Amino acid sequence: MHNHGWYRPSIPSSLMPICPIGGLGGRAHSMTYLAVCLRAGAAAMCVAAALGSSGRAEAAGAAYQVDTAEVSEPGSCKVESWASSASNRDVIASVSPACVVDVGRPVEFSAQFSRTRADGEWGTSASPKVKTNIVPTAIGSWGFAISAIASYDLLTKENTAVLVTIPATLRVSNVVRINLNAGWQLDRTVNRNYFTYGAGFDWRTPDNIWTLTGEVFGQAGYAEDRGVVEPRFQLGLRYRPVDQFNIDLIYGRNLAGERANWITLATVMRFKPAEK
Repeated sequence: MHNHGWYRPSIPSSLMPICPIGGLGGRAHSMTYLAVCLRAGAAAMCVAAALGSSGRAEAAGAAYQVDTAEVSEPGSCKVESWASSASNRDVIASVSPACVVDVGRPVEFSAQFSRTRADGEWGTSASPKVKTNIVPTAIGSWGFAISAIASYDLLTKENTAVLVTIPATLRVSNVVRINLNAGWQLDRTVNRNYFTYGAGFDWRTPDNIWTLTGEVFGQAGYAEDRGVVEPRFQLGLRYRPVDQFNIDLIYGRNLAGERANWITLATVMRFKPAEK
């Protein structure tokens, strides 16, 4: 997930995998944490209903594709949702609920549910993801994480892709952050391996109300359609009037390897950890 709350400890049937409550220090605390997860799941269902019938496996679980090395504190949850429209009339609409759980270390469990239209054909996918921080981020030094994603086509009931990514984040200052990604992707629809990459920056105002994000990303390897292995980029502006909510307007190019221009509207709703 693309985490813009840098210095804050910032689903129906799949609620239990996303929000497990075992080993959290007592029944009362577990029940409170479950309530937080239920709120996140309910929000995800509301967003999904709003998207209706309108993602790709390669997504980082957010509208921005270049992931960060940061993971929020255990007990925190969020729901990211976005809708993208391309100049060639392709469409992507996604919702991605996530919660961070302490399983000996903070681990973020999420699942991206997407509805897409490409070349006039509709598709539906689900992409569960797990991510944990390895080296904490700090001003002037790199932090590292590792994440894994498996993508499933819900129409054909097939596993279509597997991805492993190493995100790295450098906080240049209190308001500027650089993110680099490197990874591997197995595209099972064509049985090919790709090297995945990404580089981006976040530059926010000191009050964290406005954030400018730019990124370039893609996959290297062989493809009949050269657009699939050409670089892709996005430039977006985030407005965060309160800590729990933000909205982004993003311009993108070649997001799915189709060489089209894209406009994306994205939101994030955050749920604080239960008080101990």
